[in-house]
Amino acid sequence: MKIKDSVVFITGANRGLGLAFAKAALAAGARKVYAAARDPKSVTLPGVVPVALDVTQPAQIEAAVRACGDVTLLVNNAGISRGANLLGAGAVEAARAEFETNFFGVWGVSQAFAPVLAANGGGAIVNVLSALSWTTFPSVATYSATKSAAWSLSNGLRNELAGQGTQVTSLHVAYMDTDMASHVPGPKASPGEVAQLALAGVEAGLPEVLADAVARQLKQSLSSDAPAYAAAPAAA
Repeated sequence: MKIKDSVVFITGANRGLGLAFAKAALAAGARKVYAAARDPKSVTLPGVVPVALDVTQPAQIEAAVRACGDVTLLVNNAGISRGANLLGAGAVEAARAEFETNFFGVWGVSQAFAPVLAANGGGAIVNVLSALSWTTFPSVATYSATKSAAWSLSNGLRNELAGQGTQVTSLHVAYMDTDMASHVPGPKASPGEVAQLALAGVEAGLPEVLADAVARQLKQSLSSDAPAYAAAPAAA
């Protein structure tokens, strides 16, 4: 599909990668961009339509679908990380919170908007995943589990939505220069460049966009004799 003249709905669009997606969609000529956030007042980008949405709240998802019936491209960007390992105090609670947003939120929003996309010609979904879909280390172990699950979810949605002509593109990237990774030293990808790559991938009909060298290396390692998940990198 083409981004020009599309109607784009972005979750978690008030900052970070979500904001970058909104800017990139506008720059690419989208006819309308819905910028969803838990607090719509936090959406300040000119030219977008703020929408109140907490992806963990089914009633809010239903309200967003009713209000935004012209959507042709859904970007599931909203995500959280509690920085938890698997065996520490509060790990299960952290994982449950992350799964509610990073997995069930993506699932719920995709399921709710699927009929809208079908009615508007099929369109596309972008699921923002992570290089951590394919590896993990202690300080992000629960987050990694949610992204692995969301990768499987994306592959399943791609199969089930193919019949209605809806494309599903998974975006994988390592650390980006956003608030979520502000504590991590070292090089980080530009959110603006990542968003542009993802939208270009949608236009090219790609099932998956690997937005940086780390994501590409990790994906390639899965078919090797020494996959990344078997020798996790040191904790950041």
